[in-house]
Amino acid sequence: MGRCEQCIIREFSSLKALTREELETISETKNHFIVRKGEVLFFEGDNLNGVFCVKSGFCKLTKLNSNGKDTIIKLAKGGELLGQRSIINEETSNLTATALEDMQVCFIPKKEMLDYFADNNKFSLLVTRDICNHLKDADKGLADHTHKTVRERLAIILLKLEDLGGVNPETKALNIQLSREDLANMVGTATESCIRLLSDMKKEGLIQLSGKKIILVNKSELKNLAQ
Repeated sequence: MGRCEQCIIREFSSLKALTREELETISETKNHFIVRKGEVLFFEGDNLNGVFCVKSGFCKLTKLNSNGKDTIIKLAKGGELLGQRSIINEETSNLTATALEDMQVCFIPKKEMLDYFADNNKFSLLVTRDICNHLKDADKGLADHTHKTVRERLAIILLKLEDLGGVNPETKALNIQLSREDLANMVGTATESCIRLLSDMKKEGLIQLSGKKIILVNKSELKNLAQ
């Protein structure tokens, strides 16, 4: 188990604002564990009692809709902190986090997070900015679902998956491999429609398909669609 003050992942989140002494304290109190693909990190409605730092891997954050189905709100990758808003607002989690691949995660207890939020101005500013950015992303996602066609939304999501997870250097396929159902969920359409659109994009030379793997071939045209 690595120590927080030596962990490069801290540089990608608000933890970078903490002093060496504060990071050393977190190292003594945190828990490190593995979440296997398909396992749930926390459920909507849980009392989190701390913050999860994603060291590696990806997870989907979902919310139960009025039809009793999960809607994917966003994806989280290594370097992100989960549960900050719940800790600051003292509310239960409003989302469920499920691993899309094996993940390494550290759990930082609530007390340390709140102590540093009160005492370290730079840290509290970065946490607040982080929460604001998540809200901005949610607003953009809502606007896209209202004003973009399903085809345009699919292009947006495919580019976002590359931005989040990168591509395999050998196969050029997206590193984040979503099921067609999850991909359709993110786009906001039926699975059958998503499969049909992917097939159309393949015929047009925009993408290549190999099982679940997706390769973005004509990114400039995908970006035109996404705008």
